[in-house]
Parts: sequence; structure tokens; C-alpha cells
Amino acid sequence: MKKIVLKVNIHCQKCKRDVLKAVTKLTGINQVTVDGEKGTLTVVGDVDPVLLTETVRKSGKVAEIMSVGPPKPPETKSSVKKPLPPWCYDCQLVPVSYVPYDSGPCSIL
Repeated sequence: MKKIVLKVNIHCQKCKRDVLKAVTKLTGINQVTVDGEKGTLTVVGDVDPVLLTETVRKSGKVAEIMSVGPPKPPETKSSVKKPLPPWCYDCQLVPVSYVPYDSGPCSIL
């Protein structure tokens, strides 16, 4: 499986629809994303980057390969921060003084 990013001239919703319609006919695609502002088409799956580019070009759009590489790995549970226990939200430092019978005062912070 690989992630392929193409630079595609996308000017309007019709352009976006035409590109998506052409690309979704290919087999081996798991995910397709079109970013009109950046002018990129991102495809994740087992598809040939050259075949993908040719398919987009046949739809009447100018396309060039920007990158081909492994997809971003899914986020693992260990990288997710655990919330603090409820008792930690109420923690405060409170000054305490202690005066023993036979010596001077002692302060604990």
C-alpha cells in the first residue's frame, strides 16, 4: 500500500467531481482526498502512480506526480495522552506550620 500525491488543476466543484469520478474507477484504492485550495489529489492504496496520473489526464486535467511513499501509520494507543485522575484537578499547595514543644517552629510547604 502506498500514498500517492498528484498536483492537479482543480478550479471548481465540477473539476473536483470529474477527477473523483475518473479515479474511483481504478481498483486497489482505499482512500481518495481532493484538496481544491492546494490543487492536490491524494490516493492511498495499491495502485500504479503512472496509471493514476494517466487516468486523471484522460479526464481532461493536467496532472503530475508530487510524491509516492508509504501512508501515514495509524495513531497508536500509546501516543494518546491519558487524562489525569479526577482527584488531581483539585490539588493545591497549602502551607502548614508545626511548632514542637521543646524546639523552634518548623514550616512545611
